Amino acid sequence: MSGSTVRAVRFHETGGPEVLRIEDVELRDPGPGEVRIRVRAVGLNRSEVNFRRGTYLEAPVLPAGLGSECTGTVLATGPDAGPWRPGDEVCVLPASSQNTHPVYAEEAIVPAGALLARPSGLDDAGAAALWMPLLTVWGMTRHAVRLREGDRLLVTAASNSIGAAALQIARHVGARAVAVVPDGRHGDALRAAGADEVLTGTPDAERLREALGGGADLVLDAEGGPGVERLVRACAPGGAVIVHGGLSGEPTPLPAAGYAPVWLRRFHVREVVGDPAVLARAVAFARAGLAAGTLTPLVDRIFDLADVAAAHDYLESPDRAPGKPVLRIG
Repeated sequence: MSGSTVRAVRFHETGGPEVLRIEDVELRDPGPGEVRIRVRAVGLNRSEVNFRRGTYLEAPVLPAGLGSECTGTVLATGPDAGPWRPGDEVCVLPASSQNTHPVYAEEAIVPAGALLARPSGLDDAGAAALWMPLLTVWGMTRHAVRLREGDRLLVTAASNSIGAAALQIARHVGARAVAVVPDGRHGDALRAAGADEVLTGTPDAERLREALGGGADLVLDAEGGPGVERLVRACAPGGAVIVHGGLSGEPTPLPAAGYAPVWLRRFHVREVVGDPAVLARAVAFARAGLAAGTLTPLVDRIFDLADVAAAHDYLESPDRAPGKPVLRIG
C-alpha cells in the first residue's frame, strides 16, 4: 500500500471553516504499534474547531489534518499491533494527536492502542459518535467524582454530545439531573436523554438549588468563565464543579469566599484514554450500559465528506441539537 493516495481533509492556514480543503494525500504504511483503517464515519468534536483555529492545546503542524475519533475497518497492521487483523471492525478512540494520526480521510493510520472492537448493533454514525462522550462523562462522574444513586447532578450547555451522555449516565446510576440550556427548543430531547428538569437562560444559584431539590453534588460545566461562581454557590457542602470546556471564552476565576466547601477542577478525556486500567473500567461500564439499553449514542446530524466546511460551521452553531454531528466518509 505504500505510496497510495487517499482523499483527506487538510488546512494550510488556521482560520474559519473556509480554510478546510479536500486533497489527495499520500498515506504511508503503518509503523510499529499502528494499523491502517478504512474510515467509515468520523465523530466531530469542538476540539477540531479549536485545532483548525490554532487555539487548541497543541498547535497544528501545517499543512495539517483533523480528527481523532472514528469507526472503520482494519486494512493492514504494522509490527507489534496487538490482536488486530485485517477485516476487524473497530472504533478509534480520541487518544492521539491530530498532527500525527488525523482521521478526516478515506483511510488513516492510527495507533493500535486507540482501537476498540466495534459494539454490535450500531450503524456507522452511532459507532463514530459513541466513545468520546461516554468516556469523558464516565471519567467525570465515575472516576474523578463518584456520582451515586440519589445524588444531584447539574449539567450546563447540555445540548451537545457530552451533555446528552451525562444525562444518560445520571439516569443509568439513579441520580437526579438538571440540564441548563440557552432556550427551550430541545427540552423534550433532553428529558428523553435523562433530564429530570430543563432550565433555560442563566438561572441564579437559588433557582439551580430549587430545581435540584437541594445543593448540587456534582456540576459538569462546559462554559467556564465568571459563571462558575454561581455554579459553586449552587453546590451542597462537599460538592464538586468540573469545568470540562471553555465555551464562554473568558478566564475562569477562583470564586470569592462565602460559599460551601466545594471542589473545583478541570477535566480532559486523556485522563481516561491515557491510562489502560482506567480505560478498561470505562469501557466495561459503557458496554454494560449499551447491553442494558440505558446508554446509547445520540447522533445529531450527518454530513458527507464534501460538506466538511458546513459541518464545521454547524459545530459552532447555536442551533445544534443534542448529540454529536458525524462526518460520513464512505
